[in-house]
Amino acid sequence: MRRRSVLLAVPAGLLTLAGCGDDESGSDKTKPSQEPTDQSPSPAPTGKIVSGPVPPITAGKKFGEKPKVAKGTGKPPHDLAVKTISQGDGRKTVKGDWVQINYLAQIWDTGKAIDNTFDKKKTAAFPIGKGQVLPGWDQGLLGRNLGSRLELAVPPAYAYGKQGQPQAGIKGTDTLVFVIDLVDAFNAKSSAKGSKVDQTNADLPKVSANTDGKAPTITVPKKAAPKKLVSEYVIEGDGQEVKKTDALLVQYKGVLWDGGKEFDSTYKRGELAQFSLQQVVKGWSQGLTGKKVGSRVLVVVPPDLGYGKAAQKGIPANSTLVFSVDILAVL
Repeated sequence: MRRRSVLLAVPAGLLTLAGCGDDESGSDKTKPSQEPTDQSPSPAPTGKIVSGPVPPITAGKKFGEKPKVAKGTGKPPHDLAVKTISQGDGRKTVKGDWVQINYLAQIWDTGKAIDNTFDKKKTAAFPIGKGQVLPGWDQGLLGRNLGSRLELAVPPAYAYGKQGQPQAGIKGTDTLVFVIDLVDAFNAKSSAKGSKVDQTNADLPKVSANTDGKAPTITVPKKAAPKKLVSEYVIEGDGQEVKKTDALLVQYKGVLWDGGKEFDSTYKRGELAQFSLQQVVKGWSQGLTGKKVGSRVLVVVPPDLGYGKAAQKGIPANSTLVFSVDILAVL
């Protein structure tokens, strides 16, 4: 599976350590799995975070509003600076969380805008504390309450270092300024949240509707597998509808129709999975498009929309696959 950039529509890998765009190292449309970053993170200072200074927000001061930020005055901070603009009442973020955010980014000296998610009407999501984003984000977003608005001043040592990011117009001496709204966070115990949907078709597998973060049970009937794709709610969330071009953050479990043997599970690995719907088997792409974020979906994938005659690890040729998929967020 090609790896999607951690942040969407950001020029030249801005904020990510692995660069932007998809990993072209392989084109096989395999089942979703968590993959390592393509490059090791650059060394950065750790441990020292100060509360300022940061440039003032002059408009759009409330959580969820697109902010307008003045350009920095005076000498920018030498250390990573994090100021809480408004305190949320959600849980604190911890290492390994996938945080879902809105953000605005600009350069300290000039006030030049680099990027923001507010205009895109789509949040970004990425793991923190694992070396997959800028060190300033990795460190500055840990231990913060969900629902908070933060402002960060990120010196070069906590960003791109002396090399900068020329393709994005960032020099090696530029301090970056971010306003970040912490919308939500997910971890290996996250589950779908919504309304339970009755499963009345005796010809289809039954999936448990537990929301305790544990793997759901999947009970496959001793009947012939369906010839066509099946995609039905087990739990119906109230989030946005998934588009065929989206990338998703999910929990999932997959079993074979014949015998019900499990062949893959994020629950067993203890890691969430991210993937683009354009880079997975057709059964996933078609079965999850149009479903709501926050939902648990039963997806039954016939061989022609799965792996067909090609056997995979733990999956015989011509297998019908049964998945429970919790759609946690759009990336």
